[in-house]
Amino acid sequence: MKIRPTSPQDIPALQVIVDANQLFPSEVLPEMVSSYLTGETQSEVWLTCESNGRVIGFCYAVPEQMTDGTWNMLAIAIDPQAQGGGAGGVLLAHLETGLHAQGCRVLIVDTSGAAEFTQTRAFYHKNGYAEEARIRDFWAAGEDKIVFWKSLA
Repeated sequence: MKIRPTSPQDIPALQVIVDANQLFPSEVLPEMVSSYLTGETQSEVWLTCESNGRVIGFCYAVPEQMTDGTWNMLAIAIDPQAQGGGAGGVLLAHLETGLHAQGCRVLIVDTSGAAEFTQTRAFYHKNGYAEEARIRDFWAAGEDKIVFWKSLA
């Protein structure tokens, strides 16, 4: 498995992964990643995961505004055909190591409290994240936002 910065050539494969995971509308991905790819912003991290030369996943993180060393991973997704093979954990660990090397202290991630996100929440627990907060009815009526937290120190 290889983890590397996301490149423009990755976008079509990442859009397929976004669609397969129903993460968000994939047509917004090119705009989301554009400032990172053009070098306009140094404050985002986009990482792509490859296996045998094929793009199988990505993650995206940003610093939390008005904090000292706190980052938020806004997205992580693995091709459903590659899920369960450890790629998500490797990708997450690579992000954490890179942020720690930059002096970052905390990484948070938000997800849904809905039943269909049970596996997602288990993934964060397995990777050392603690459920830190729950905001009731955040995403929609009856769908809570769960905030996971991990120290990078």
